[in-house]
Amino acid sequence: MSRPTLLGARAAEEDDRGVKRRSPRWSDEPADPAAWTAANDRLYTRFARLYDVVVRVAPVWRRWLRTALPDIRGLRVLEVSFGTGWLLTQYAGRYRTDGVDLNAALVEVARRNLARAGVHADLHQGSVEDLPYPDATFDTVVSTMAFTGYPDAAAAAAELARVTRPGGRLVVVDIAYPRDRNRWGTLLVDRVWKPLGDLVRDLPAVLTDAGFEVRDEEVGGWGSVHRYVATRRSAPGGGHRAGPSGDV
Repeated sequence: MSRPTLLGARAAEEDDRGVKRRSPRWSDEPADPAAWTAANDRLYTRFARLYDVVVRVAPVWRRWLRTALPDIRGLRVLEVSFGTGWLLTQYAGRYRTDGVDLNAALVEVARRNLARAGVHADLHQGSVEDLPYPDATFDTVVSTMAFTGYPDAAAAAAELARVTRPGGRLVVVDIAYPRDRNRWGTLLVDRVWKPLGDLVRDLPAVLTDAGFEVRDEEVGGWGSVHRYVATRRSAPGGGHRAGPSGDV
């Protein structure tokens, strides 16, 4: 599967009024994906408890995560890179729910949070590029504020597609440039999210290449936080990138 061709693009494009504007400065993939992943894993191990506190006390972060909830469908749900497990506590009791996260410390934090909330999910430590499930297992797969931490976007998208049943959906909440390139949202991406380590890609293109039909909504951060609802096609490839669905 080829990687999206827009990574690193700098060319100008035109808006609906024919006014030229700079194309998004998409991130390049890390030269050493294993080293990138290992560094992130060490970081989350060090700050797992602090991360848990931040999620608890930051209402805007929880509000962004919560935007994934209305699009969860079906009986079986998988959340990949669930972090502290806060979002799991909001829905896991209503579905047969599994979760996979790379970081062992966060898996333990999430288990404690689920126990405290009185809900259950089967949590496992593992990689988004090698999920421990058969093909077409889940009706909905969820990933929030995590895809920008995956060093190989195409490999991650292909594996998420593999475990999603045909007609099922992938719900992603993550960072991208605002469609109107407004100043504040663009500054957030270029001066905050990317310096913090986020790999910002043309995610609709990535998911379309993996066999999804994609709907894209801006849900916060002056358009820098997006919700992608991607429906799995019956056969790989040939996805349709749907138009925007409004702003929140």
